[in-house]
Amino acid sequence: MQWPGAILTDSGGYQMVSLADLCKVTEEGVGFRSHIDGEWHLLSPEKSIVIQVALGSDIMMVLDHCPTFPCTELQAREAIRRTTRWAKRCAVVPRKEHQWLFGIVQGGVFAQLRQESTQELVNLNMDGYALGGLSLGEEKPAMLDMIETVVDRLPSSRPRYLMGVGLPEDIVEGVARGLDLFDCVIPTRHGRTGWLFTSTGRVLIKQARYARDPDPIDTECGCPVCQRFSRAYLRHLFLSHEMLGVRLNTVHNLWYYGSLMKELRQAIRQNQFEAYRKDFYRRRQCQTSETLIQELTT
Repeated sequence: MQWPGAILTDSGGYQMVSLADLCKVTEEGVGFRSHIDGEWHLLSPEKSIVIQVALGSDIMMVLDHCPTFPCTELQAREAIRRTTRWAKRCAVVPRKEHQWLFGIVQGGVFAQLRQESTQELVNLNMDGYALGGLSLGEEKPAMLDMIETVVDRLPSSRPRYLMGVGLPEDIVEGVARGLDLFDCVIPTRHGRTGWLFTSTGRVLIKQARYARDPDPIDTECGCPVCQRFSRAYLRHLFLSHEMLGVRLNTVHNLWYYGSLMKELRQAIRQNQFEAYRKDFYRRRQCQTSETLIQELTT
C-alpha cells in the first residue's frame, strides 16, 4: 500500500449485518461461502486476529457479534455475551508489541445492555475500546444517547472509537462527548456520488448552478483539487462519467475530513472546542437542525 501511517483493520464482524443473508453465526465464529468458488469458510475469532496480525495492522478489532437493526432486547443480550466470549478468545492470540487490540461495545439501543457490555470489556483491560452497532438505522438522538451511556464508563487513558460514523456533524458531536477515533465510507462514497464537503456545508456538484462556476469547491480549502480545478470543470467530469472526476471529488473530501480532525485537535489543545463547535454550526445553518443550532449558540 505504501502507506506510512498507522493501519486500523476491522475483524469482519460488520459483515454479519451487511451480508446477513449469506452467513451463519455460531459460537465458533461466522460461516460463509466464497463468492469465487462457493467453498464454505469459517471465520473464527482466532482466525480473524491471525489475519489482522499478518496484515501488519497497528490497531485491530476483536471479532464481535453485531446484531442487525432493529433487534429485540434478547437478541442484543445474546450478541453482547457472545462478543465478550469472542473478545477473550481474541486476546490470547499472539501479536506484536506495536499491535493494539480493541474491544467492541455492543448492545443495540438498550442502555442497560450497553453498560453491561462496556463493563465486561473494561474488565478485560484491552488496549482501546470501540462503540459498534451504531449508525445502522437508528435515529440520531438514539445514537448520541448510546454514546453518552457508554463513554464515561470507558477508561480515559485508552482510545475510544466510534465505528462507522460519520458525517462531519456526527464527528463534532462525538468529540464533544469524549470520543477520539472515527471511521466511515462517507468521504469516498459521497465523492463517487458527487457530494462534496465544504466549510459552509455540502455541494452537489451535478447541479446546474455550477455549470459555469469558476470558483473552487471551497475557497478556504487548501487541497490540490481546490487549488487547480473549478466547480464547472468538476461538474463536467462528473456528468461525463469520467473517472478523474470521482478521483478528484474523493481527494477533496478526504482532505476536508483530514482538515476537520486537525481543526478539532487544535481547538482542544487551545481549550477552544466549544467556540469551534458553535462556529461549525453557525457556518452550516442551512444544512443543520435549527434546534441544535439554537442549543449550541445560546
